[in-house]
This record gives sequence, structure tokens and C-alpha cells, in this order.
Amino acid sequence: MITLANPSHPGEVLDELFLSALDLSAGALAKKLGVPRTRIERLVKGETALTADTALRLSKFFGNTAEFWMNLQRAYDLDRARKTVDVSFIQPMRAA
Repeated sequence: MITLANPSHPGEVLDELFLSALDLSAGALAKKLGVPRTRIERLVKGETALTADTALRLSKFFGNTAEFWMNLQRAYDLDRARKTVDVSFIQPMRAA
């Protein structure tokens, strides 16, 4: 299994690879997606997680897949959890 060393928040990817490249503001994108401006602004700032609803809208607008967006969120969430959740006390289940 391949994991990224430091996965980026999906909002950072959205901002750097899409919004900046297309000279598109968060507000303008929100209007095109039919969502509140604050949803995209908070996503870009990394203040909120990407939802499946937003992933579907982004994929339709940018012509990629919802899985692309959701996988960014999944990788980011797992990386953060690995750094903060202590599972060292859990003993693996043994086969009978």
C-alpha cells in the first residue's frame, strides 16, 4: 500500500492546482457550484473537511472524479489520525 508522506488538505489542492491556475476565486467557484461562498472559503483555508456533496460538485465542474476529491480527504484524515491517535495499547486479535 502506498501512502503519501504529508498529504495536503483537499482545500489546499483545490486552491493551488485549480483556483489559482484558473484565476478563479472561491466565491466565483461557489456560485458556479451552487453552494454558499463560505463553504468553499472554509475548505480552501483548511477549516472544514471536504464532503461527498462538494466532491460531486467539484468533479462535475472540473471534469475529474468525486473519488479523486474524496481520496484527498481520506489520505489527509488518516495522516492526521496516525499522528494523534494512540493505538499502542490494543492487542491484535489472535485466531482461534
